[in-house]
Amino acid sequence: MKYISLSIIVILLTSCQITETIHLNADGSGSIEVVTFRDENSYMQLAGENYSREEEFQDTTYVFSEYIKKYNETFLKYTPEEQQLFQQYANVKVHLRKSSFEKEFRDVFSLQFNKISEVPDLYKTENYADDIRYNYALTAENHYYKVAYAFDGKVFKRLVAVTNETEFQKAKEEFKKIDPKYASLKLTQLYTLKYHFPRKIKSVSNPKGIISSDKKSVAVEFQLSDCLQNPESTSLEVVLE
Repeated sequence: MKYISLSIIVILLTSCQITETIHLNADGSGSIEVVTFRDENSYMQLAGENYSREEEFQDTTYVFSEYIKKYNETFLKYTPEEQQLFQQYANVKVHLRKSSFEKEFRDVFSLQFNKISEVPDLYKTENYADDIRYNYALTAENHYYKVAYAFDGKVFKRLVAVTNETEFQKAKEEFKKIDPKYASLKLTQLYTLKYHFPRKIKSVSNPKGIISSDKKSVAVEFQLSDCLQNPESTSLEVVLE
């Protein structure tokens, strides 16, 4: 999955769902977790008779800093700027589980933070881990957008920006090539944001945002294909009382 266009096809044709959850404390600290998992009912429609023939198993857990330590000889070959980039992921915890027998395909990336502005783009974690492991150039830089966050105590922002226009255009072309027959299938391919705050929410920039009864949480659902074709649509601003 080193090429972004291939990643898009894999995501769509394996019917992934992604949930990003953030818990913010009053002092600005908190936690973030990104979970990517395969929806089995949807995948059965895509795989057909091959569904029962899968033979895959992986259950791997690591902290990114362990990769830096284990492959330190490779790590030291990178420029100081690249090393600093890797260090931003040092405390990210990763759990990759793929079980054909139990029909569970799930990747979890999590991090405890002091300031959410310091949280790296967790969606690039595996790419950077592979870079260190295999001595690659920075493959994650081929991603055509980046995700960042900000919180000043009253206003929370999820900031998504296209960073590689060439790759972005390639991605959109790949969507056009996907077989139209998949559009007729009833696939569950959701991208969900679930954010929890220390105070009540005054307003949410996205009108689809559903605020909880205690007004301290909001959830926003997108179609995954829409997000990949227009990543900036997942930007969000939440104002607290």
